Amino acid sequence: MVDVLLGLQWGDEGKGKIVDVLAPQYEVVARFQGGPNAGHTLEFDGIKHVLHQIPSGIFRPDIQNIIGNGVVLDPIVFRREIDGLGKFNLDLSRNLTISKKASIIIPTHRLLDAAYEQAKGESKIGSTLRGIGPAYQDKVARQGLRVGDILSPNFHDKYNKLVSLHKVTLDHYGFDYASVLPEAETDFFAAVAFMKQFRLTDSEYAINEALSSGKKILAEGAQGSLLDIDFGSYPFVTSSNTMTAGACTGLGIAPRQIGEVFGIFKAYCTRVGSGPFPTELFDETGEQMRAEGREFGATTGRPRRCGWLDLPALKYAIMLNGVTQLIMMKVDVLNIFDEIKVCTHYELPNGGPTTDQLPYDLVDADVTPVYKTFKGWKTSLEPFHSFDDIPAELTQYIEFLEESLGIPISFISTGPDREAVIHRRSLVSE
Repeated sequence: MVDVLLGLQWGDEGKGKIVDVLAPQYEVVARFQGGPNAGHTLEFDGIKHVLHQIPSGIFRPDIQNIIGNGVVLDPIVFRREIDGLGKFNLDLSRNLTISKKASIIIPTHRLLDAAYEQAKGESKIGSTLRGIGPAYQDKVARQGLRVGDILSPNFHDKYNKLVSLHKVTLDHYGFDYASVLPEAETDFFAAVAFMKQFRLTDSEYAINEALSSGKKILAEGAQGSLLDIDFGSYPFVTSSNTMTAGACTGLGIAPRQIGEVFGIFKAYCTRVGSGPFPTELFDETGEQMRAEGREFGATTGRPRRCGWLDLPALKYAIMLNGVTQLIMMKVDVLNIFDEIKVCTHYELPNGGPTTDQLPYDLVDADVTPVYKTFKGWKTSLEPFHSFDDIPAELTQYIEFLEESLGIPISFISTGPDREAVIHRRSLVSE
């Protein structure tokens, strides 16, 4: 079976740490969507590591890591990531595989991203400007390049044809590319040559062969469910399907192969960039939350918007993903607060009813969150490694969430290090 691990909020939930913790129980870890806009942070032995495109099982030498066909891959970022891993003496030629069907980000994709965002002015969506959207756009338009194309003797011709199309658009927006493109192309083609030394395969066969041989596979998602292109807060979304269904199309596996679905969420909420955020805090509490949680983007460095936990949004993501187990992250960030709030419902505008469902027009509707308040535990969680020993106030908070969501919280993260965890039950079935 393929177990799926994904975020239930707007990304940045802490997926990298959990993949690293769970990885020893799997033989394959596979990324199924997203690209260099992802920032999966792992922290162990006092060192912080951020991965963008490479699966988070890469630090475990006995695990096969696969970059699936649903990923958009930037060769320049890929080479930079590989160089950054050099000090760990990992045999990446043996335990890293890249799908030939994964789409490629070329330099003009980044330029298009910047041009589109600039043209939107105040309506910009908060793109990371990594070229993700334009790369997916070319994929859907059936004119993009894929990893397998770099092996073609006609790759340069295919590249130049696509760049010519991009230049027409850039000229339309009056975007200056002549001064930056030549250097970017030099880096790009060097990175493409570098990438050829890795195992470029039809990864859908590799994954299904692993399934047939009884191997355990963990599918790793990027971004968060509320950024899904179909079900997120459109248009303030990413360009891929971040839900469980995306694991099927992003890896080439049948729906019947899906086993556990691990849904990761923070004990509060954060969001990067523009878009609706009903529980966002604009006061000192929000600033304290950002500082305590070190809430700055792992990829962009941008400060994250912070707010209380949003149960209507969380219930929505759980429903769409078929979540079987919940993993709560960064509980320790709430240690400093006298009171902790949870949004249980929304009051709709203009005298509308109270609801616990996400309205279609959430982007435009000025909904008012309805809160339930809990007493804070006001103590460090570092000494606690058993659920039976944690403060009573935290127990009450967790039990309320489980009752409201109807799903068990199997795992609680109490700090950034891989050892700062409380297991309530075994997450992975034998």
